[in-house]
Amino acid sequence: MNEIDKFEQEQIAKLTAEKEIPEFSPGDTVRVNVRVIEGARERIQAYEGVCIARSGGGLNQSFTVRKISYGEGVERVFPLFSPRIESIVLVRRGDVRRAKLYYLRSRRGKSARISERTTGHGIETKDSKVENVKSKTAAKAKKAEEKAAKAKKVAAAG
Repeated sequence: MNEIDKFEQEQIAKLTAEKEIPEFSPGDTVRVNVRVIEGARERIQAYEGVCIARSGGGLNQSFTVRKISYGEGVERVFPLFSPRIESIVLVRRGDVRRAKLYYLRSRRGKSARISERTTGHGIETKDSKVENVKSKTAAKAKKAEEKAAKAKKVAAAG
């Protein structure tokens, strides 16, 4: 691994430590919470739709989300590690056999639907979900302890 790849991996690790990015693929319905700045105000805007493509690699990964807004198809490309993205929530998994779902652009109504995937890669059982929740709460508690210890250390030094 050369220096650029090492640097990229460090940056990805730093960015994913702050926010959790779920495993999702084309066909999945995702809700992307985006930071929008209007004048002096900043707010979070949710953009929910079907992921129709993922492209790039490493730090430059991006994904395209398509939704129907007032009868008109709208697509938006998001950089995966963008600081503008507050969070990505996986709403449902789709059962597709393609990597790029550009054919959905010409479809309307029932023919544009994607069936839900209930088995296979990335689908967890109820037992593993419970374990996953337990490990997440333990990780949050550990992070809070580290933060408190760091604050205590700063207070003692200052």
